[in-house]
Amino acid sequence: MKRGPRVLVVEDEPAIAELIAVNLKHDGFLPVVAEDGAAAQRELNEVLPDVILLDWMLPGESGLMLARRWRADSRTRNVPILMLTARGDEPDKIAGLDAGADDYLTKPFSPREMLARIRAILRRRAPEQARERCEIGDLVLDAGTHRVTFQGQALKVGPTEFKILHFLMAHPERVHSRTQLLDRVWGDHVFIEERTVDVHMRRLRLALGAAAAHLETVRGVGYRMTATPEVTADGGGLAQQTG
Repeated sequence: MKRGPRVLVVEDEPAIAELIAVNLKHDGFLPVVAEDGAAAQRELNEVLPDVILLDWMLPGESGLMLARRWRADSRTRNVPILMLTARGDEPDKIAGLDAGADDYLTKPFSPREMLARIRAILRRRAPEQARERCEIGDLVLDAGTHRVTFQGQALKVGPTEFKILHFLMAHPERVHSRTQLLDRVWGDHVFIEERTVDVHMRRLRLALGAAAAHLETVRGVGYRMTATPEVTADGGGLAQQTG
């Protein structure tokens, strides 16, 4: 009998953890509960889950610290993370997403919303996993090893910028608006401003260096990755534009 997706629930409040586990089981998931970062790490060392539900406020290491650590580990960096927190301000949401969370759920939340977001994360991850290696010119992204190289040299790309680059390289030559990037990279349940996309695009350009010539800004529309970047009269590519 095929099991449902395995969900690691990292939550130190027993009542909330039990409520989450009951609803996950009822919807066909296999929940595994850990009360802190140490217990969660032991579970990860045994079996990788399909999704991690991670509380921000935990004894010992915070959820934010755990998300950063797991994203930096080659074994766990591709496991989707749904952050659970009472923090609802936009700067806190951005901090969680920057740490590597795929989505954000503010307490109190309904079980139906939680289940919908988990299913949405799994749907979004499915096509990404199907295309783990993307190449545009000399720029190569390998999702399996979480590495980006240009002309054989490794580039240091942050977790959110990596997601953006992966999506754009998996859909080359197509222009994607800020709204589309928010929906496909951050998730359609995440409510942050479109200017956040521009902040991460600037970071991505810096990380790419010379390879940023493949990343074009289409004024008034959005962004695209292209194998044949246009060159302006002063010799600079469109990728040199800000935003």
